[in-house]
Amino acid sequence: MERFTISLSDELAADFDHWLQARGYVNRSEAVRDLLRKEIETERLANDQATHCVASLSYVYNHHERSLAERLTHLQHHAHDLVVCSMHVHLDHEDCLESLFLRGSTQVVRGFAEKICAESGVRHGSVNLVPVDPSATEHSHTHFHPLT
Repeated sequence: MERFTISLSDELAADFDHWLQARGYVNRSEAVRDLLRKEIETERLANDQATHCVASLSYVYNHHERSLAERLTHLQHHAHDLVVCSMHVHLDHEDCLESLFLRGSTQVVRGFAEKICAESGVRHGSVNLVPVDPSATEHSHTHFHPLT
C-alpha cells in the first residue's frame, strides 16, 4: 500500500471531518479511497473506458398505463442476457417501482436502461453503473470484479 500526505486548510479539514462523520466513516483514509474510486469510475464511464459493468436500474410507472407493464416485461425478456434479476414493489393502487440488476457490456447496458426509461409512462428512471473487469475462469462462468 502506498502512502501520501495532503495538506488541507483548517476549514476544509473541519468540513471533511463533518462529512466523514455524517456518512459513518471511521477514518479519513477510507473516505479518500472511496472518493478517488468514485471519480476514477465516473471518468472511465464518461470516456467509454469501462467495457463491462454491473448496474442497478430503478424506475416508477403507473401499471394502469395502457400495456406499459407488458411492454416493460417484453423488453426485459428481450434482454435476458443483461437482466440478472428484477424486483417489483407496489407503491400505491396505481404506481409501481421496479429495480433491475444488470450486467454486461457497458454500452449495451446503458442503451437498455435508456430504452426502458424512454418508454411512455415510465417516470423517475435512474441507472447506477459500476465498471467491472469480466474474467473467464476454468469454470463455465464469468466473474465480474469491480475495478479499483
